[in-house]
Amino acid sequence: MAAAASAGSSSTAAARAGGDDERADGAISFRRSAGAAASAASPKPGSVAVFKSFEDMRLDKDLLRGIYAYGFEKPSAIQQRAIVPIVSGRNVIAQSQSGTGKTGVFSISVLQRVRRESPELQALVLSPTRELADQSQKVMMALGDFMSVTCHSCIGGKSVRDDIRALESGVQVVSGTPGRVFDMIRRGHLSTRSLSMLVLDEADELLSRGFKEQIYDIYRHVPPTTQVVVVSATLPKEVLDMTSRFMAEPVRVLVKRDELTLEGIKQFFVAVEKEEWKFETLCDLYDTLTVTQAVIFCNTRNKVDWLTAKMREAGFTVSAMHGSMTQKERDAVMAEFRSGASRVLITTDVWGRGIDVQQVSLVINYDLPTSREFYIHRIGRSGRFGRKGVAINFVTDEDVPILRDIEQFYSTVIDEMPMSIADAL
Repeated sequence: MAAAASAGSSSTAAARAGGDDERADGAISFRRSAGAAASAASPKPGSVAVFKSFEDMRLDKDLLRGIYAYGFEKPSAIQQRAIVPIVSGRNVIAQSQSGTGKTGVFSISVLQRVRRESPELQALVLSPTRELADQSQKVMMALGDFMSVTCHSCIGGKSVRDDIRALESGVQVVSGTPGRVFDMIRRGHLSTRSLSMLVLDEADELLSRGFKEQIYDIYRHVPPTTQVVVVSATLPKEVLDMTSRFMAEPVRVLVKRDELTLEGIKQFFVAVEKEEWKFETLCDLYDTLTVTQAVIFCNTRNKVDWLTAKMREAGFTVSAMHGSMTQKERDAVMAEFRSGASRVLITTDVWGRGIDVQQVSLVINYDLPTSREFYIHRIGRSGRFGRKGVAINFVTDEDVPILRDIEQFYSTVIDEMPMSIADAL
């Protein structure tokens, strides 16, 4: 995978006292984070240095032990290019296809940057879903196993009292969702005075309409010198334009759009003509699904509940998860699915971002996604980090233009599913 990289050239805006607020036209106006000034050793504009091994990156020896104990042997393409600029203190925008190790990029960078002798909060990682924030915390804890770095998951749906207790006792890294993190800041339990690094994971979602105001509320409390790292599989132009409002001179490690469809993932469609024929098609495929583990995506919570009930009525074993479930219910479903006790998970796009279950090698889009960007996030649940995977799209007559649009947007070809689909798994 080739990575197109460039260093942005926008000049650092003087940070306003108090940070602030909305522009006269109502648009949110961020002060820009300076990060570390570009040093003489920084790569020339238009190029980013490539480090072929973790040792070449001159990482802490305890961190290296954790990396190898976790099972990483060689850095992925995005890790080869993005870790060192982040570790050097630069603002960085890192875009790479799903399943290529972006969580490893910011997790390794955060752990390398944390001053272990200081108990203060130094890095804040924000994610759009509770499951993703929780997973990022677990990855950082595993990679930092030999470093004694404290990392807390601060997410909605869990005990506020537990969050307060953990934050008051002192943590060096927080991985959380914007709503709960801002609530802890507002209540005075999460102090950002020593914060030196802010990571926006799945930034296209965090900077969309639903989260943008919460991100702004948090950013107002961040010191002006805080380094900002933006990570996502997809970064539409409007999101990239927005990053220029709060990131000065970022190093950009970007992949071209036509390189975004996932290497190693075979993509197929099944022509079902009518919506009501999808269910029978799925039942016919069930034995194939359980060869490995499969994720089935629907566009609405109601459809997830309906399809789950229909499958169970027909005698099939499935699990289900969506945003209306309590956090305890979602955790139980995830634990069941990760352990392999459940082999088929029906879900909405809440599961479409960054969740890594090693055994998943099949994704079915029962409904085609409402956004072209969601397509990449969904099918990226299979074929994680170089493993092989299969994506099957159920397509009604009305869906054909949407499928063609996805093909054109990503410069890919989605073939009709062969009869021998089991051979592909």
